Amino acid sequence: MNDEEIIALYFERNEDAIDETAKKYGAYCRAVAENILHDSEDSDEILNSSWLFAWNSIPPNSPKNLRIYLAKITRSLSINRLQEKNAAKRGGKEIPAPFDELSECLPSGENIEENFIGNELSESINRFIEKLPEKERNIFIRRYFFCESLCEIGEKFKISQNGAAVILWRTRKKLKNHLKKEDWTL
Repeated sequence: MNDEEIIALYFERNEDAIDETAKKYGAYCRAVAENILHDSEDSDEILNSSWLFAWNSIPPNSPKNLRIYLAKITRSLSINRLQEKNAAKRGGKEIPAPFDELSECLPSGENIEENFIGNELSESINRFIEKLPEKERNIFIRRYFFCESLCEIGEKFKISQNGAAVILWRTRKKLKNHLKKEDWTL
């Protein structure tokens, strides 16, 4: 079943939409959740929550790319779950490697979480990503959106882990310069 047909099922409020979504994108969304959580039980819960969120948000939303829409939902829910788990741990919050790596490029401060500023920063980063060469863009997205390991990235792009790390380091350096040019305080 194609994405348009699945979205039509959501709009019809047909429960088969969830089954078809799980069939087509279950493994993909599970990989997104497990890359962030590293816990299959939590990943199962996140998948169920993702399907419920999709059910409740389509309609009114009509995603242009269902795969990416579901990945964003799964990623967001997974990050929230990770923050909840780590907040409960003694010693504070542990930041996963991809987020820790990227934090050196992004402006700091609590006000970044405000919607307007967050959206503006997001648009700036999107403009940066769009200008990257395809391979560099895909590696960047796989690491910082899908939280894939350097090993997984290396295998997919037939480069060493060190090669992937170097590409990401150079890209973060470019991102930092881009954000400085756009007057984001670092």
